Amino acid sequence: MAQFAGKTALVTGGGRGIGRAICLELAAGGATVLVNYHRSAAAAAEVVAEIAGQGGVAHSLQADASHEAQVAELFKQARALTSGLDILVNNAGMTRDNVIMLMKPADFDAVLDTNLRSCWLCSKAAARLMMRRRSGSIVNITSVVGISGNGGQTNYAASKAGIIGLTKSLAKELASRGVRVNALAPGFVETAMTADLSPELKQSALAAIPLGRMGSPEDIAQAVAFLASDRAAYITGQTLVVDGGMVM
Repeated sequence: MAQFAGKTALVTGGGRGIGRAICLELAAGGATVLVNYHRSAAAAAEVVAEIAGQGGVAHSLQADASHEAQVAELFKQARALTSGLDILVNNAGMTRDNVIMLMKPADFDAVLDTNLRSCWLCSKAAARLMMRRRSGSIVNITSVVGISGNGGQTNYAASKAGIIGLTKSLAKELASRGVRVNALAPGFVETAMTADLSPELKQSALAAIPLGRMGSPEDIAQAVAFLASDRAAYITGQTLVVDGGMVM
């Protein structure tokens, strides 16, 4: 039997990049997948269609996960479509890079809202459902930048470091109710977010990766599936780094 058969997973930012790969991986494991998107309706629809084409079940749900009212509506729709929620993957994210002296407060706030506030709001909504059932797994997508820091990314690094702290605190709150909470920290991954990097920056990044290549969205998705599955039943409050050895 598929490891996620009979289970429902919600993935924020599920229409593109890492989120898309996570949706496809969980669906391949038998999960019914709720593909959340903010603006990329067409991309989310493509993910749903691809899952359906492979014999799976998926639905696309629009919401800005950083807005409380929209998150409430998102989870209302999720409950209407499925019998419950077993897996939440908080993947929604964005960057607005600049050195601190040139970064506008609005750019700091936007990144913290999209990356960290959305994670907190969705985790709160999911926890309410999971605690009642005394089971569930939340996987929060952070970044190696949240561990090591990175020049020109004070907003992004702060948001991703915040996700690690949120993960540990929430894991302690929910463990007694049978709900696990973990984080996954990707390194350099080939997505639209890294496609605009200069060749020089990409070469510099590759030189710092012992395995000698950038990660793929599938590398991240497979690790997320492990943390979400019963194979990780005794793992909670941890941050799994998937970076080819870059920050070790």
